[in-house]
Amino acid sequence: MGLYGVLNAGVSGMNAQTNRLGVVADNIQNQNTVGYKRGNTQFSSMLTDSNAGSYNAGSVSTTVRYGIGGPNNQGTTQQTTSSTDLAIQGEGFFIVKDRGGTPHLTRAGNYVIDGPTGNLINAAGMSLQGYSLANGDPKVSLNSYDGLVPVNISNLAGKTTPSTAGTLAGNLNIDTPIGGAVSDKNYAKTYSLTTYDNAGRSSMVDLYFQKSADGAWQAAAYDRTTGKQLGNTATMTFDSFGKPTSSQKLSWTVTNGQPFTLDLSSITQNAGKYSMETTAIDGNAPSAVKSVDVAADGTVYAVYEDSSRYAAYKIPLATVASPDNLTPRAGNVYDVSSTSGLARTGFPNIGGRGSILGSRLEQSTVDLGDELATMIASQTSYGANSKVFQTGTEMLETLVNLKR
Repeated sequence: MGLYGVLNAGVSGMNAQTNRLGVVADNIQNQNTVGYKRGNTQFSSMLTDSNAGSYNAGSVSTTVRYGIGGPNNQGTTQQTTSSTDLAIQGEGFFIVKDRGGTPHLTRAGNYVIDGPTGNLINAAGMSLQGYSLANGDPKVSLNSYDGLVPVNISNLAGKTTPSTAGTLAGNLNIDTPIGGAVSDKNYAKTYSLTTYDNAGRSSMVDLYFQKSADGAWQAAAYDRTTGKQLGNTATMTFDSFGKPTSSQKLSWTVTNGQPFTLDLSSITQNAGKYSMETTAIDGNAPSAVKSVDVAADGTVYAVYEDSSRYAAYKIPLATVASPDNLTPRAGNVYDVSSTSGLARTGFPNIGGRGSILGSRLEQSTVDLGDELATMIASQTSYGANSKVFQTGTEMLETLVNLKR
């Protein structure tokens, strides 16, 4: 078996270097693939039984390992102009599903809005998964993907938010003469605001303010269309410094019976000019989605043309105990394996998970210089192994020729 073992050893060495060169080829062709993790070929010797009188050459096996997890395998992040480009700073993986509904893990965050479906999909056509916030805080399954839905942008277009609360801030001039009852539409100053019902229909509301006594004002709301008073009349009182001494609110119902409350406790009374502004008021009319904004905690906001924002989804991140043992799949995604551990789902910045960076992409961890150096080393080793095979062949030929 001596000479045949030499031939087998030479072939084994060439096969091993071929595998190594194949991994180098994969790395080089994916040097610009978003979120790609460099592969590395590990060699392991396979020895055969030998004795003092003869030695039988063994062989070598190769194992491909990917540096997927850990701070040393974090690719650099690059700024982009797309708000749907996402990068993970730290540990964790995005959860995506292919067209067949099979879930996978990935670090690639180059998502775009799919025209036919409105889902956020990556370059491989897989849809980003998240939890819907339509019914408040989502219920997260820590050890499964239950409850996840595709992050869909098209179904947010034209979405309306009813008006339920608002806050006024400003100043009422202290030198205003005392007047009649504001309920009779006697007023010193008036302002207007707009509220929206569940269907996005707007209602113009006129706010009347009248000084009723020293240090006291009355406020009332009237429907612009019907002229009727809405809800209660509020009495605001102020101390000698012009600061409010009571917390007053106006309450009425919007067109479909929806309650609305306006907080007046931030209004002052001093010698300054009249001024009034809404520091906070919710509700909006139907509006098209202008852009998408993703916060560091994974919350996906739809930004409308009227500049209002709506929290629609929350993107989770998955972690595994041994990310380097995940199984790579086509589409720059990974599947859990028996050695990687089960996927554990949670939100960014919690439980050791990283944060999500909007308008950024994680670059490949491939260093072209290192790959070229490995290619040269592999080529040299392949040539040396071929010489072993060639020399063994020549020695075997010499052995055969001894019979002649």
